[in-house]
Amino acid sequence: MEKAAVNEDGLVIPLIDFSKFLEGDEALKLETAKAILHGFQTAGFIYLKNIPIQPDFREHVFNTSAKFFKLPKEKKLEVGWTTPEANRGYSAPGREKVTQLTDPAEIEKIRSAAPDIKESYEIGREDEPGHPNPWPVEQDELVGFKSTMNNFFDQCKALHIEVMRAIAVGMGIDANYFDSFVDVGDNILRLLHYPAVKSEVFKINPGQVRAGEHTDYGSITLLFQDSRGGLQVKSPNGQFIDATPIENTVVVNAGDLLARWSNDTIKSTVHRVVEPPKQEDVHPPRYSIAYFCNPNHKSFIEAIPGTYAAESEKKYEGINSGKYLVQRLAATY
Repeated sequence: MEKAAVNEDGLVIPLIDFSKFLEGDEALKLETAKAILHGFQTAGFIYLKNIPIQPDFREHVFNTSAKFFKLPKEKKLEVGWTTPEANRGYSAPGREKVTQLTDPAEIEKIRSAAPDIKESYEIGREDEPGHPNPWPVEQDELVGFKSTMNNFFDQCKALHIEVMRAIAVGMGIDANYFDSFVDVGDNILRLLHYPAVKSEVFKINPGQVRAGEHTDYGSITLLFQDSRGGLQVKSPNGQFIDATPIENTVVVNAGDLLARWSNDTIKSTVHRVVEPPKQEDVHPPRYSIAYFCNPNHKSFIEAIPGTYAAESEKKYEGINSGKYLVQRLAATY
């Protein structure tokens, strides 16, 4: 395996060539799958390179995302985010506050003191009854926006399925064990823009971040980031460590539902987005794209076979995926 992407303060995030799982012989597939599983079990994060989504298309998606965020605010608000059940549309800076807190009053308190400096646009699958995507009007630079994002959504969905297959192989269970849990594509593609910000903003308010510390809710998250930096992952010793961008890779982290599903043999690790490490008076805009992968909303999630020896060793009761995700999401808006 390649050199670790991150190796500091007890946090080791591996860099893994995913083509070895997709295209290798059985021995190489197994070796790669075990490395992926080990990364999720120890760090909760991995970096993957040589994924099927081609770099030039990823660049096109980033450029298309930037064009959306350049629209006037009133145009973006025309496709505004509505409900946790739908979880689609635009959220202006300060609306969402990602956090580990669950009490609405406490969340509002920290939202008022240090709102997240970001705006986002969420896209779900096109065929979910009752929850259409609110697409912006396609004119001028936005022509082709919908087809680009739907294409990217589908490619990320396919990658999600393959990563879950790798996890299954690493666990020693049937490679297709998770397929029926993730085949619908109840996932969310989130375009993110962190506007340019003066460095003094972070000095005046030490609690200010671009996105507060949190874990993700679903199975895994595919994070595509630009070169600006700012993502940090919490180490086993409680320190936040830079997850430095590496060109042509995707950062993949396990979510809370996968941790629960694995009976806590896989970690869902706290992370955040802070002031970029480069010292400058004004930090340029940062763009990233997160594809939040979830089990099908109808799926019943309980401990995976092999993660417990007796029923008494199951740490959690079974739970409906969709209900769990809506409850978690509702607390952040």
